[in-house]
Amino acid sequence: MVVTGRFALLAATAGALVMFAVPSFGGVLGASSLLLVVLLIDVALAARPNTLTVTREPLTVVRLGRETEVELAVTNTGPATVRGLLWDAWPESARAEYRTRRLALAPNTRIRFRTRLNPVYRGDRVAGPVTLRLLGPLGMAGRQARVDAPARVRALPAFRSERLLRSKVKRLHHLEGRNVANTRGQGTEFDSFREYVAGDDVRSIDWRATARATDVLVRTWRPERNRHMLMVLDTGRVSAGRVGDGTRLDCAIEAALLLGGLAGAAGDTVDLLAYDRTVRAEVTGAGGAGLPMKLMHTLAGVTPQLVDTDTDGLVRTVLSRVRRRALIVWFTSLDGPTVTEHLLPALPTLTRRHRVLIVSVTDPDIAAAARDRETADAVYTSAAAETVLAERAVVRESLRRRGVAVVTAAPDQLPEALADEYLELKRSGSL
Repeated sequence: MVVTGRFALLAATAGALVMFAVPSFGGVLGASSLLLVVLLIDVALAARPNTLTVTREPLTVVRLGRETEVELAVTNTGPATVRGLLWDAWPESARAEYRTRRLALAPNTRIRFRTRLNPVYRGDRVAGPVTLRLLGPLGMAGRQARVDAPARVRALPAFRSERLLRSKVKRLHHLEGRNVANTRGQGTEFDSFREYVAGDDVRSIDWRATARATDVLVRTWRPERNRHMLMVLDTGRVSAGRVGDGTRLDCAIEAALLLGGLAGAAGDTVDLLAYDRTVRAEVTGAGGAGLPMKLMHTLAGVTPQLVDTDTDGLVRTVLSRVRRRALIVWFTSLDGPTVTEHLLPALPTLTRRHRVLIVSVTDPDIAAAARDRETADAVYTSAAAETVLAERAVVRESLRRRGVAVVTAAPDQLPEALADEYLELKRSGSL
């Protein structure tokens, strides 16, 4: 089909779109016909798209906030040189650069292109088809086609608090027996005997061992190892609230990654559950040095769901997955109505079987508004902010009276605060 005007298009067979430009000659039919013949010859001599093999790396992994490159390989399997343009299609959220490339590929040769990506949020981005525009020898006309080359890039959570992991693990090693401490508490594990010195707790004296020895012996203890921990992330509507530069869920994921890395170094077994009305993501029986990476891959595609969390269903799911006593770390919001109507009625079922720790991120803007009283309008805003802070303080105290530990902090402080609470539980033998 020929479209008249300043430009003309010719649709060819074999699944390719033939494109060329025809300047208008103001009715000079002979010149136009001659030019059309030249263009058709140029199209006929252009390489066919099926002579090119296009492949991408199937999966590329990058941390959120960092750049990565995806390699695209083009191989000319035909007998003629291929000239034209290539366009590498990616979603806008991948922030792709250098997507348009020129092709000049001799027969039986391969060229590699790299497209730079900088994703703007977590999860997988699936690449679109590669568009090929192959021109004839004159460069006036050619064939265009789209070629599928499956690929995706996975943006993992940023995990900025990873810089704290080494120092927290060092503290953990000091607690757990690299430097054995004479500690005692519920659930601590026996380590060895040593001679009694002034100031030791007399309750730590082992009288049977003393009777067999020539001196008084006391038991030394080390913090618990090989315990079980379940991290529960509330992915319901409240997790979509903006706090700082991200959502509540983003802050919870950041803190969960640091806690998971620390627990893995402590030899604990870690489970993870992301839940609102159904299970969105799950990790079971993980541990060791590779735990943070496993958690990052699992949580990469988890996003807030605009539904109210089924708290009773969440508790039933937790109880069905955790049989023996464990530490349940529950990431959720401590807004007054949410806690009163949903959280408090569900907690007794959990606290009877497990140790429960509630983790919630606080909004630094509310704290800043509570301190700002420079103008009359700011005073009213400050009063509202103070009311919110007072309600949350009452909620925290109510939870503590029920035997539930609570960790609250601003987004940039929450991971470290949670890690310190975990180390304190380890030190006191309270897990």
